[in-house]
Amino acid sequence: MASTSNVTEFILAGLFQDPKVQRACFVLFLPVYLATVVGNGFIVLMVTISKSLCSPMYFFLGYLSLVEISYSSTIVPKFLIDLLAKIKAISLQGCLAQIFFFHFFGVTEILLLVVMAYDRYVAICMPLRYMNIMSRQLCYLLVAGSWLGGFLHSIIQILITVQLPFCGPNMIDHYFCDLQPLFKLACTDTFVEGVIILANSGLIALCSFLILVSSYVVILFNLRNHSAEGRRKALSTCASHITVVILFFGPAIFLYMRPSSSFTEDKLVAVFYTVITPMLNPIIYTLRNAEVKIAMRRLCGKKEH
Repeated sequence: MASTSNVTEFILAGLFQDPKVQRACFVLFLPVYLATVVGNGFIVLMVTISKSLCSPMYFFLGYLSLVEISYSSTIVPKFLIDLLAKIKAISLQGCLAQIFFFHFFGVTEILLLVVMAYDRYVAICMPLRYMNIMSRQLCYLLVAGSWLGGFLHSIIQILITVQLPFCGPNMIDHYFCDLQPLFKLACTDTFVEGVIILANSGLIALCSFLILVSSYVVILFNLRNHSAEGRRKALSTCASHITVVILFFGPAIFLYMRPSSSFTEDKLVAVFYTVITPMLNPIIYTLRNAEVKIAMRRLCGKKEH
C-alpha cells in the first residue's frame, strides 16, 4: 500500500520555469477556465429548463457539459494557483485523488461520446422507431453506464498506483499528477503496472474510437437514401459531435500512441485537452445548432424571430 512510501508530498515541475511566462499563462488560462464553467453550465441550465430541448440528444449533451466542468475542475484550479506559486506542492493523497478524478471524468466523457454516436445512429438510420428505442429509461441507463464505466476504469488505475512505494525523488515533471510521470518516481520496477495501466486506458480509447468511426461510416452510408434536405439536417447534427470527438481523441492519441520524447511537447498537448477543449465544446454545439440558439434566445428573454 501507499503507506510503504516515505514521500508524503510531491513537487510539480509546472508548465514553464520563467515566472513572467507563468504569470502570462495565468492571465491567459483564467478566462478560459471561467468560460468553460460558464459555457458548459449554461448548456446544463438550458437543457434542464428548456421544453424545446427535451430530445435524447440534448439529454446526453447536458450530461456531457456537466462532465466537462468536472473534468476541467480536476486539473485547472490547482494549475492556476501553481502558476502564481513559487513551490508547486501536492500531497500524495491529493495526487492520487487528482489521478482518480481525471481518469474518472475523462473515460466517462469518452463513453458519453459513444452513447451520443449511438443516439445519432438510431435517429438517422431508424427514424420511425427512434422515440421507442431511445426511451427515457434507456437514456438514464446509458448515462449511468457511462459513469459506472468511468468509475471502474479509474478504480483499477488507483488500486495499481496506490501500491507503489515512493522513497524519493519527489519532483513530478508535469503540471498535474498523471500516471506516466508519477511511475518514473516509484522506487521499484513498474513495467508490469505500466503495461496493465496502458492496456486499461488503451483498450477503452481504442474500442470507443473504433465504435465511433464505425457508427459514422454506417450513418454516412445510410444518408445516401435521404433527400438533400434530410442529408443536410442530419449532417449538421453530426458535425458538432464529430468535431468534439476529433478534438478529444486527437491529442490523446498523439500522447499515448507514441513513446514520450519531449516532456515540454507532451505538457503543451496536455494543456490543449485539459484546458482548451472543455471550453470549445459548448461553443461548437451552440454555434452549429439552430434549436440550441433558439433556446438560448428564449433563456435570455429575447423574442424568437
